[in-house]
Amino acid sequence: MEEPDKNSAQDPDAEKQPNEDSATPSDTAPEEPPVTIPPVNNPEAIPQVPLENSMEVHHHTHSHGKKNWKSYIWEFLMLFLAVFCGFLAEYQLEHKIERDRAKELARSFYTELKNDSVTAGIKVQNRLKQEAALMYMIRYFQDSNLTSVPKQFAINFEYGISFLSPSQFEPRTIMLDQLRNSGSLRYFKNEEFQRLTGELTVAIKNIYHRQELENDNRQLYINPIVIRHYDYVFDAELKRDGKSIFEGLEEYERSDRFINFNLNNLDQVDRKGIVSVLYFFKENVVSSTRKTHIQKYIEVNTALLKILRSEFDLD
Repeated sequence: MEEPDKNSAQDPDAEKQPNEDSATPSDTAPEEPPVTIPPVNNPEAIPQVPLENSMEVHHHTHSHGKKNWKSYIWEFLMLFLAVFCGFLAEYQLEHKIERDRAKELARSFYTELKNDSVTAGIKVQNRLKQEAALMYMIRYFQDSNLTSVPKQFAINFEYGISFLSPSQFEPRTIMLDQLRNSGSLRYFKNEEFQRLTGELTVAIKNIYHRQELENDNRQLYINPIVIRHYDYVFDAELKRDGKSIFEGLEEYERSDRFINFNLNNLDQVDRKGIVSVLYFFKENVVSSTRKTHIQKYIEVNTALLKILRSEFDLD
C-alpha cells in the first residue's frame, strides 16, 4: 500500500501563503527592537541628558559688588527726598484749599458784618431820636398845657413811646453761627480775629437780652400810658390813603399841616407818675442799651471788618 504523499496531504491554502523567507528587503521594512522603559523606582536606569544640551544658562550682564556706606547714605537721601517732596506737595495743596475756603467764608462774613454795621448806625440814630422825644415829653408833662398840645408834642409822642421797631436792632448771625458750629474758625489763623468773634457772640446775646428787658418794661409801664391817653383819631388821620404810620408821620413832620392831637382821659393824667416812668424808660432802658451793648457791638464789628479787609483784601 502506497503511502500518501506528504506534500499532497497538506492544507491546500498553504500554497497560497507567501514564503516569509523569500520576501525581499525592499518589500518588508525591518522590525525595530522594542524600547525598554526602565522602572520608575530605579532612577539610575533613567537616561540622563546633559544639562548643557537641554537649556541655556542666562548669566547677568553685571554683577553686584559689595555696597559701601556711601551707597547706603545716597539711597537713604534719595528716598528721604522723594517722601519729603510728596509731603510738601500735599501740604501746599491742603494749605491752598484752606486758604481758598477761608477767603470764601471771609467774604460772606464781611458782607454780613458790613450790612449789620449800617443797620446798627441807623438804629443808633433812631434811638437818639427816641431819647430826644422822651426828653421833650418829660419836660412837657411837668408843667405845660395838656388841653391843647402843639404839633411837636404829637410827633414826639409817636417817636418817644408809640413806636417800637425803629429802635430794635436784630443783628444777623448766619455766618457767625456757621463759623462757630462747623469748626470753620480753624481756617482763620489770626488769634485776634478768633477772640473778636467770641466777643461778637457775647455782644449780640447781650443786645437781644437787653431788648427783651425793654419789651418787658414797655409792656409794664409804657403801653398803659399809650392805651389810656393816645389819640387814635390822630393815628387814623396819619394812615389815610393806605400809608403806614411811619410814612404818615414822616410826611406830617415835613409838611405845614396841623392835625389836632387830643389826649384821652385827660382827667386821669398823672403828671408826676408819667414823668417818672418816661425818665426811667429813657435812661435805664433805651439809652443804656445804646450806650453799652449796641456800642460794644459796633466796636467789635468795626475791628473785625478791619482785620478782614487787611487779611483778605476785601472792600
